[in-house]
Amino acid sequence: MSQIISIGTTQYLELLKAKLGCGLDFFERNGLKLNMEESDAGEYTFLSCYLAGFRDGVCKEKEKDNQIILKNYIADAVSDIILSHWETILLHDIIRQNYYYFGDDEKKLIYKYAVLHINKKAEGPLKSVYQISRKNKLFQKVMDYLKFNNYIVIDGFIRFRLKEYLGELKEAADKAVDDFLMEREYKEFIQLLKYFVEIQEPQIDIVHVLIRAGSVFKLFDDKMRPIRSDYLGGLFIDLMGNEINYEDLLISALVTIAPKRITFHFKKNQCLPITLEAIKNIFAGKVNECGGCELCIPYLKN
Repeated sequence: MSQIISIGTTQYLELLKAKLGCGLDFFERNGLKLNMEESDAGEYTFLSCYLAGFRDGVCKEKEKDNQIILKNYIADAVSDIILSHWETILLHDIIRQNYYYFGDDEKKLIYKYAVLHINKKAEGPLKSVYQISRKNKLFQKVMDYLKFNNYIVIDGFIRFRLKEYLGELKEAADKAVDDFLMEREYKEFIQLLKYFVEIQEPQIDIVHVLIRAGSVFKLFDDKMRPIRSDYLGGLFIDLMGNEINYEDLLISALVTIAPKRITFHFKKNQCLPITLEAIKNIFAGKVNECGGCELCIPYLKN
């Protein structure tokens, strides 16, 4: 029988047993049996694991190798549980302790942003790459510990042995708060602009916005004539026949004109500016998109 390795935890005991149990077939094919015994010690539950050979002579010559196999197996299960389950608890605790002054709904949004930052804002297969990378780092930490110890208490191991990992989670939470505050300021700004639009009388019923390469804009009225500068009040720019290279100036111009309807014209497969989404929010229900019509095609050729 190989040495006993004990795993202590306050969380996810059943999941731990299930993960370790998944390898029973592997061990049996190699003439080994994985035994697990459960015991309680205060708030912790310990799962004691050891390998035994059930065919004569199988384990006697490979006792050392069996011990390495068992530790690798346990390290894989422990690191997987930390990543897939403990990480959620840890992130929530970090946000709760450091940003207690936010409301519950705000904390949920911050958590969502933090998860994105942990995975470098990647989605799909690329997200899995960052998760696998974290899992490998956790696995190595657990293996380094088990080289000199035959027991591991997951709660304490996370707290005292994974400071770098906890630091990464804290950094992700901090960045998430920055994202949350920026988004909140953006929404407040959009609401203010919506208010300005609502209290103004439209100077022009329809404004056509032509988007050209490099986020260059031109403004036209319903007759596809360049909009005169006198419609723009205090804006210090003459827009008649001129191109607008700055997206914030486009928003300012449209808010000043406060049209009843806005139509964006652009080439198919053209990369549209972020500003378009903001304008849709400000002029809710008043924005249309044109992928090319007889009015705008001549202006979009170049």
